[in-house]
Amino acid sequence: MSLELRHVRYLLAVAEHGSFTRAADDLHISQPTLSQQIKQLERALGVRLLDRTGRAVRLTDAGEAYLGHARRALRELAAAERAVHDVQDLSRGHLRLGVTPTFIAYLVGPLTARFHTGHPGVTLTVVETTQDRIESALLADDLDVGIAFDGSHLPGITATPLFTETLSLVAGSRHAGSPGPAADAGRPGTARDVPVPVRALDERRLALLSSDFATRLHIDAYFTRHRVHPRIAVEANSIHAITEIVQRTSLATVLPDPIARDHPHLSLIPLDPPLPARGVVLLRREGAYQGAATRVFVQVIHELVAREWSGG
Repeated sequence: MSLELRHVRYLLAVAEHGSFTRAADDLHISQPTLSQQIKQLERALGVRLLDRTGRAVRLTDAGEAYLGHARRALRELAAAERAVHDVQDLSRGHLRLGVTPTFIAYLVGPLTARFHTGHPGVTLTVVETTQDRIESALLADDLDVGIAFDGSHLPGITATPLFTETLSLVAGSRHAGSPGPAADAGRPGTARDVPVPVRALDERRLALLSSDFATRLHIDAYFTRHRVHPRIAVEANSIHAITEIVQRTSLATVLPDPIARDHPHLSLIPLDPPLPARGVVLLRREGAYQGAATRVFVQVIHELVAREWSGG
């Protein structure tokens, strides 16, 4: 019997679900047909690939070894299909972008607008997730590019510097006359000239992003380093929620500067000492096929960054 791609995909489905029944449902075939196809594959290879003796179906050692190579082969075949259908004039195409949540608030919008205006035939899929999931998805060929922060990266991931992100205290402009940090705010979208000492935030009431965000961990580390203990009055896992709360209350927050500069009802208040800046990077899988859409997207983001955020 000659091996076919369906046999590999069937084995992968059973391994992922740990069940012939669930795998068959996912593949939209009958369970007997699936079982027969797997047995054909095992006979062709001369080894048992699945252990069927337990409550869950598991890969044998031989199955683990075989499927590791098979997964890589499937990824390469998928890349080959994209290469064949890659249209150099970009009249069509597809790009898969992964970003950490912070960049949804200020980078994805102008980036998508610039890219779509120049290449309306290319479909852009944007996935908002954590940095570790972005890197895993890049390695699995489920994403083409990612945008995240610099630091340690998984083996096989390359990081290209984009720009430096700075953070400041942010307050609602309508509460500039109220007590607390908001009283130090400048006019909307601008930064106050004289920084506020970080010690002024001790016991101050703030609204901050939840610890789901890498930004919150960055902020907490800053406060800890300077032995400042603000009172966290509100936590939210949404930047939009935080900006809405801050512009309508006397609470202040800490956010990347571009968010406040782009918001008509928020004002920047620089801190002394300032929060450490963070390097923003473009992530890709080392050696991955770079289609026309990916190559142009990389060019577009570098052009946008040079115009909007170069030099911080």
